Amino acid sequence: MTDAMQGEGAAKSGRYRWTVCALLFFATTINYIDRQVLGILAPVLQKEIGWTEIEYGYIVTAFQAAYAIGLVFAGRLIDRFGTKIGFSIAIVVWSIAAMGHAAVRSVMGFGAARFALGLGESANFPAAIKAVAEWFPKRERAFATGIFNSGANIGAVAAPAVVPWLTLTYGWQASFIVTGAIGFVWLVCWVAMYEAPERHKRVSPAELSFIQSDPPDPPSAKIPWSSLFRHRQTWAFVIGKFLTDPIWWFYLYWLPKFLNTNYGLTLDKLGAPLIVIYTLTSVGSIGGGWLSGSLIRRGWPVSRARKAVMLLCALCIIPIVFAAGVTSLWLAVGIIGLAAAAHQGWSANLFTTASDMFPRKAVGSVVGLGGMAGAVGGMLLATFAGFVLEWTGNYMILFIISGSAYVVALGIFTLLVPKLAPVQFEGA
Repeated sequence: MTDAMQGEGAAKSGRYRWTVCALLFFATTINYIDRQVLGILAPVLQKEIGWTEIEYGYIVTAFQAAYAIGLVFAGRLIDRFGTKIGFSIAIVVWSIAAMGHAAVRSVMGFGAARFALGLGESANFPAAIKAVAEWFPKRERAFATGIFNSGANIGAVAAPAVVPWLTLTYGWQASFIVTGAIGFVWLVCWVAMYEAPERHKRVSPAELSFIQSDPPDPPSAKIPWSSLFRHRQTWAFVIGKFLTDPIWWFYLYWLPKFLNTNYGLTLDKLGAPLIVIYTLTSVGSIGGGWLSGSLIRRGWPVSRARKAVMLLCALCIIPIVFAAGVTSLWLAVGIIGLAAAAHQGWSANLFTTASDMFPRKAVGSVVGLGGMAGAVGGMLLATFAGFVLEWTGNYMILFIISGSAYVVALGIFTLLVPKLAPVQFEGA
């Protein structure tokens, strides 16, 4: 069947699955808005609360530690109770935690609020990846993942646009309360609009047939969490996340400081470069997912298509090793924007390999393990970055790490999993 014929058949089958994808996109946007409020307000809160730089570091670490811990249990929660219930619990927890920041007045209080926020937010990606696995055939999954994953970039742009105005108009407490409350608006829509496709009244028989057009998962007994570690596919995904997720955390935490240090950009001038970079990441996220799906529709094997796009993304990131020595601001923005966009294209395809290799019952757990590894890697790189910058005052080493991590990760992934073959569990 040609690519055009497959596209026409998909269109005729129905489109409700894209409504589900939109819900996942908005959840991810809210997720990133809520996690960024503290960073934007840090200068204001540092004066009001009186914390030191070290204490602020502890507050940030509390979020990352909880995020790492939560990802393990969040994935299992989603697999056990289902996507609808698991995601609902998660957004209630993180929305209450986000709003709870407004009630605290101490370093310990902010640390506790960030810890609770990290636990709740950790369920977003395991739940979203599982929902994509339930609602999309393999040839559309990377594209759908790219769309919802781009919500992270929209959140990264939206928070700086909204939070300063709320703070200047109503006070910093209002920023936490208003942004946190958005999650409950989403929750109403989620509960009303989401259900498993085979039980959803809005899904036509033709669309359900298209969603389930892949060969069904082999029948299996309950999959113990510990059994996941016996398979190379699990380790390939976990190592891939451990090596490359920290680079994204590095961009989020250190990019404004880099622009300030190297180009003298003050707070009022940071907006335009950051908007350009995060807009490019949205293009990379959606484009990377679309490209592998397009190759699959053209007849490429799933394994070849995913790895070809991941290789392309890894190669596009390599030029960032030169970013520290670039004298032109906008050339540096272009190099970093290309690398950040390629990261998101890489991430969309790496996420999708979990549903390529594992049955739907295990996807949430696998994504949770990978996310935990990425969060731990992020903590390690953030600590390392602090020492490097304290000793050298130069970002070159950090950009060299950023440029090489993806090639190394893809090499290890390919050695462990030469082909994206489905995992066979005992009892199948």
